[in-house]
Amino acid sequence: MPDRRILGLAALLAAAGALFLFWGLRGPSAYILELRAVKLAGLLAVGASAGVATVLFQTISHNRILTPSVMGFDALFLLLQTGLVAGLGAAASSRITSLNGFLIEAAVMMGAALILFTSLLGRTRHDIQLMVLAGVVLGLLFRTVTAFVQRLMDPSEFSMVQARMFAQFGSIDREALAAASVLMALAALWLVRNHAMLDVAALGRSQARSLGLAYDRLQLAVLCIIAALVSVSTALAGPLAFLGLLVSSLAHSLMQTHRHALLLPAAALISALILVAGQTVFERVLMLQSTLAVVIEFCGGLLFLILLAKGKIR
Repeated sequence: MPDRRILGLAALLAAAGALFLFWGLRGPSAYILELRAVKLAGLLAVGASAGVATVLFQTISHNRILTPSVMGFDALFLLLQTGLVAGLGAAASSRITSLNGFLIEAAVMMGAALILFTSLLGRTRHDIQLMVLAGVVLGLLFRTVTAFVQRLMDPSEFSMVQARMFAQFGSIDREALAAASVLMALAALWLVRNHAMLDVAALGRSQARSLGLAYDRLQLAVLCIIAALVSVSTALAGPLAFLGLLVSSLAHSLMQTHRHALLLPAAALISALILVAGQTVFERVLMLQSTLAVVIEFCGGLLFLILLAKGKIR
């Protein structure tokens, strides 16, 4: 029987989704519902991908404050966006379809993420401070190169890049969403079949190997899953640096367990719930006077500083 906490989160998410779809519905209701349904599906995909990827990354890094974004992945996304526009030009970039753009971004980020994460985890596995420092330095390097390239761009090209620099949930493409759903389904299938091995991997490399687990092979497979999920969330909506950290902390606090069969669905549901409920408030109540990404980044960044100050990294 499913855990009651998981069922409660699923019920809250269903209620938030219904509220998002039907609150203030008037006029051509069928057309509006169609648009809202696509946006809702995008919010669910981005939230679930970010939450699950962060829990997985913390499992293989054995650290509760590390996330793919802290390791410079969002800065890599901005560098990729800037490079595409600068290299192809504004006219050619605008002609790339949403699906092709998503596939290009996802493929490049998955390859870069595998190289980045594999090298960092292999070289700094036993030194958490060095791992954090390496991620911060790489993020700073990516941002510096991005800023330099942006200064050389035409105003029209820069405006195109600027529109992609912040997380947006109002322009999620259906074809890109369908491709993302396929990647997420494959990742979910692998996780359902191998979640017990993740529990063993969380004990540490030496303990897991002593129990007969092929740790290095599992780590590479998990890195592939993380790269795919983070690429999905970032390519669909843009960078959300601290969403995963916020969600993983809430999931651990709520579930009070190290079992990934509970942690992973809890993280996915909490993350999706935050995005759906938050976007509902910002669209229906605040009338888009601000953006949800700003609030998430503020809360997540504050939580990161608190966890770092208290030393709660495991």
